[in-house]
Amino acid sequence: MGILFIVSLIWAFSFGLIKDRLAGLDANFVAAARLLISLLVFLPFLRPDGLPLKLSLRLAAIGALQYGVMYITYIAAFRFLQAYAVALFTIFTPIYVTLFNDLFARRFKAFNLLTASLAVLGAGIISYGGLGRREMLKGFLLVQVSNLCFAFGQVAYQRWMGPGLRAGDLKVFGLLYLGGFATAGLAAGVLTPWRTLVVSPAQVWTLVYLGVVASGVGFFLWNYAARRVETGTLAIFNDLKVPLAVAVSLLFFGEKTDPLRFSIGGLLAVGALVMQEWNNRARRERMTPEVKSLDV
Repeated sequence: MGILFIVSLIWAFSFGLIKDRLAGLDANFVAAARLLISLLVFLPFLRPDGLPLKLSLRLAAIGALQYGVMYITYIAAFRFLQAYAVALFTIFTPIYVTLFNDLFARRFKAFNLLTASLAVLGAGIISYGGLGRREMLKGFLLVQVSNLCFAFGQVAYQRWMGPGLRAGDLKVFGLLYLGGFATAGLAAGVLTPWRTLVVSPAQVWTLVYLGVVASGVGFFLWNYAARRVETGTLAIFNDLKVPLAVAVSLLFFGEKTDPLRFSIGGLLAVGALVMQEWNNRARRERMTPEVKSLDV
């Protein structure tokens, strides 16, 4: 859980940085640049030897969706939304995580859906009041595509890698960035207006930070932790970045929100996480040692 919180805090700063420092840059270029930097960071650790070809292709496909398509649509949303609004519209991600997990498992866990919905309600309370603006519609739809890709990638990685796979995360994670860069790079090659593209030194350093820390280390740690927590807990942490991002926007980027709604919504999101962890602990205590060993 600690890793997920640290990554959520790192990502909370990313919303403001993208809106404040990278305004005007083509979304496809930004996505491709971030993922190329992340790929270069993890390429020296890539050791796919002995990994089944089918799994290698699956990991690259996860990266194409979870990072490639996700980043293209996510960054494009900043053309239509403020940074806090992009963060707020990610409130549906935990619902998507829960539903994708149920689809993979071919079962339905009502408690997971309940706690994820509670977190969505909390984030929704924070965002209430700004949803009537027409210009938000395109941004909202772009963020939902981003949310779907990010949610699917988390669950797919958790399922297809599995806790018992011998290959460590560090040795295979470059495959995800390879798939993500291939997708974003193709989009940038076709759609980015290269002749008029101008990148300032400050924007270069911002891209380096986002590529190395937020995208590179952040996504690695997130998916690493995703293999080791309950799906319900993973869903809730997807929404904790919303109040964190709003808090960062208030403190560091000069944006404003309703303090009362922020307090109530944040408490609901944290309460949902506490409920989920309590349920997970109670379930583990009811399991026999034999079953526990199979579920590690």
